Amino acid sequence: MRKYARMNSGVVGRSAVAGRARPSADSMQTKRHLVAAVLLAAVCLAYVNHFDNSFHFDDFHAVVNNPAIRSLANIPSFITDVKTSSILPSNRAWRPLVTTSFAIDYWLGGGLKPFAFHATTFLLYLLQIAVMFLLFERLFDMACPAQGNRMAAAFAAACYGLHPVCAETINYVSQRAELYSTLGVVAALYIYIARPDWRRYGVYLLPLAAALLSKAPALVFPALLFAYLYLFEDGQAGRAFRSVLPSLALTLIVAGLQVKMTPATFVAGAASPSAYRLTQPYVALRYFESFFLPVRLSADTDLEPLSSASQPEALAGFIFFAAILAAAIFCSRKRLTAPIAFGLWWFVLALLPTALFALAEVENDHRMFFPFVGLAMSVAWALTLAVERQPRRIVIPIALALLASYAYGTTRRNAVWNTEGSLWHDVTLKSPHNGRGLMNYGLTLMAAGDMPGALDHFQRALVYTPNYHVLEINLGIVTGELHRDMEAEEHFRRAMALAPQDSLPYFYYGRWLDSRGRIQEALNQALTANRLNPSNPDARNLIDAILPRMKSANEDLARLEHLAETQPTAENYLNLSLRYDRLGRYNDCIRAAREALKHKPDYAEAYNNIAAGYESLGDWDEAIKAVHEALRLRPDFELARNNLAWSEQQKLRQPKR
Repeated sequence: MRKYARMNSGVVGRSAVAGRARPSADSMQTKRHLVAAVLLAAVCLAYVNHFDNSFHFDDFHAVVNNPAIRSLANIPSFITDVKTSSILPSNRAWRPLVTTSFAIDYWLGGGLKPFAFHATTFLLYLLQIAVMFLLFERLFDMACPAQGNRMAAAFAAACYGLHPVCAETINYVSQRAELYSTLGVVAALYIYIARPDWRRYGVYLLPLAAALLSKAPALVFPALLFAYLYLFEDGQAGRAFRSVLPSLALTLIVAGLQVKMTPATFVAGAASPSAYRLTQPYVALRYFESFFLPVRLSADTDLEPLSSASQPEALAGFIFFAAILAAAIFCSRKRLTAPIAFGLWWFVLALLPTALFALAEVENDHRMFFPFVGLAMSVAWALTLAVERQPRRIVIPIALALLASYAYGTTRRNAVWNTEGSLWHDVTLKSPHNGRGLMNYGLTLMAAGDMPGALDHFQRALVYTPNYHVLEINLGIVTGELHRDMEAEEHFRRAMALAPQDSLPYFYYGRWLDSRGRIQEALNQALTANRLNPSNPDARNLIDAILPRMKSANEDLARLEHLAETQPTAENYLNLSLRYDRLGRYNDCIRAAREALKHKPDYAEAYNNIAAGYESLGDWDEAIKAVHEALRLRPDFELARNNLAWSEQQKLRQPKR
């Protein structure tokens, strides 16, 4: 049996109720409601400017372009078919409760109205803060009863509710999974503590089940429950372990379902899992710093994985992690400091899922949402113990100033998340070495019509992400818009080479080919895109748009073939050659151009068509030979000069045999 500090007026500094008449239960409940109301009102004021913020990043594949959420009739399939969670196979994850909430918001808002989605997220955020307040108050009372515990709990909940870090989750619609998961864990723990008579019926497992159906970090609940039982109830590890068995069984069942439902197409994204995990103690240190000084928040970090345990950052992370564990163990020795210990254990345990499961980015601001519940509890109780002998006229203004600074930071982060342009511009400032951030800001410039600015940001992004197929797609789009067609085609082809099983390069290449009148090639690319990802309606829509024009093009081809046969002139064969080229029939393109030369041997345009046909076939030597002949006949032929430069460039890139 562990020994605790006594929970009475003999505990130094925590005897606020001694010698006074105990307030009535109704009076205490009224004050509790008043404190909670003031707390929630403050959070509402901090977030009043976020409800019209636009969709961002993962929202597009999970919400905006996801046809599954557009009908409530699809809700049963959210449980059985993981393809309904996203139109991107690499991003599909089994989160049926979250996908269901998107469908309900789509229905309530009458479409993709950001307000409806933000309102749902925010109301549940207020509920989480309210439950956190009740949980903190109960835990503080278990450590040492005092009237001041209510204000300490309110301060802890306010620190969390107003903290700018939480704005990174609340503003990010598709990351409401973090909120649902965290809310479920907090509610399950509170019900377990507040209603011990319900434990035998497993009522506390209901919110836990909701959390587990939202996001994987909720799997740490049995460890959190064990820490609570060990620290606050009887301190016996064996009995605590037996008590967590029901929740452990539930988490193992859902974990098994998660593994079974995760498709083979899912890509976690980490280039080196070992380097990712090596970096996590340092990431935890950065998260800890952000609780006290949240000045480097970024929607997309540029922190790179560490490569060696001897790097200063790695050593700092190891020292920090050891210090956190030492502090948690030390504070576990006494009941008075048990909330500090519990909060630190919460912080560490909540970080474990994303620390062990290697993801694409080594850190993400929304990953702090769950761990900061424990950190807010720990810090608030430590400060309460530290300042309890200080005059209120000093303590209260300092506490209010801290909360006001957090609230101001939250309103500023809300403004950053307002539009795609404001968000990604902030990323380029906070994470200047993030290629994806530079690319996404370039996309906002492209949408605004600033093609040179977009190209500049894409080229800067290429320095940091040289093998990113989405960047190559966007380089293809913007160079195409700038009428640099040969460069555009090169970028599209490289995107396909980098991600041959991803439908996006084929779709965007097909769309570009269609815009250039090369409809047969466009149709082939669209068909490939649709085969690779039937869930994405864009490829199907492109196919439907091309097919009627394909019929018209074939009719036009038949007319040109008949014209060339009945009126065999150089011009008619050249027009036929151009039509063959646009239909992707490159050998026929070359043949028709050679027929044109029979009727007009000095026809530079025919030689240029022959060069274009060989370029499309990848025969650079023949293309160069033909284009040289075109330039001999017409030295000022600019299109031929461009084709020559392109062919020579591609020939140099060919691997030497």
